[in-house]
Amino acid sequence: MNKSAPSSSSSTSAGATPAAVQAWLLLGMLVWGVNVSAVKVLTGFFEALPLAALRMAVACVALSAILLWRRGGVPVFGMRRLAALAGCGFLMVYANQILFALGLQRSTATNGALIMALSPLVSALMAALVFREALTARRLCGVALGFAGVAAVVLSHPGASLSHAGLGDLLLALSVVSFAVGGVGVQRLARQIDPLSMSWGIYVMGTAMLVLHTLLGPSPLGAAQLFPGAWPWVLVLFSGVAATAAGNLIWNRAISVIGVARTAVFLYWVPVFGVAVAALLLGEVLSWWHLFGFAAVMSGTWLGTRPAAAAVPKPAP
Repeated sequence: MNKSAPSSSSSTSAGATPAAVQAWLLLGMLVWGVNVSAVKVLTGFFEALPLAALRMAVACVALSAILLWRRGGVPVFGMRRLAALAGCGFLMVYANQILFALGLQRSTATNGALIMALSPLVSALMAALVFREALTARRLCGVALGFAGVAAVVLSHPGASLSHAGLGDLLLALSVVSFAVGGVGVQRLARQIDPLSMSWGIYVMGTAMLVLHTLLGPSPLGAAQLFPGAWPWVLVLFSGVAATAAGNLIWNRAISVIGVARTAVFLYWVPVFGVAVAALLLGEVLSWWHLFGFAAVMSGTWLGTRPAAAAVPKPAP
């Protein structure tokens, strides 16, 4: 998920109403929630590294087609911007996708959806550290609540301190951190590059790293590893085209119409949809620990990402 800064709303929001954009955005959050379960299923057919490379390669093809259609050509970047795009691609695509796939192999889709709910909170903390935004008592309370919720989910597994399931949850949390750190670079790049070109550059650079790592990996890739059947490839196409490529376009479109703050609120629906889909389609059992963790993560994220109240001006004497 590449959360870029908006471009001018006067040029991008023509013909779109806030209500229509929010309806599309809600659909995008549903797709992202379903994607958690889709990737969980795919980890049973592919190894983590080839799976990440395949999903991102499909997303790159889709984004490239959209870029050529919308822009009529491929953007050209200078060396400094290429280096910045490569750094974001390493964190937000290469490291994020490997950690995400490895984590879901060892954990559950339910836990994955809950831990991903920390994304807005971690992003807010990164903004506070890098851009010197104030760390208020309310935001610190949100941090404590959010991580308490994740800890409740992780420790609900018997002996999960660093057990098989506990390690998976840790990797999922690290994937969230990796994405948030990369988001710092995105916020800087968004002042110089339009969202579509920036998203394309980040995914191309990160996917190139994934593909190179996969090809140079110790396990040889044959037809049996890359083509385990038709159903897994349907899920790969869904994850790459619908969740990654189309989901990012919906996200960026919403930012340009209703703004970052109102768009970010819709992230709270991802764990709601993700947990529901995992329970309905994968038969994962929900416990009171999951409900407590969900409530704590959502409350902490809400507290940690709320904008500070504007000061009320005093009347002139």
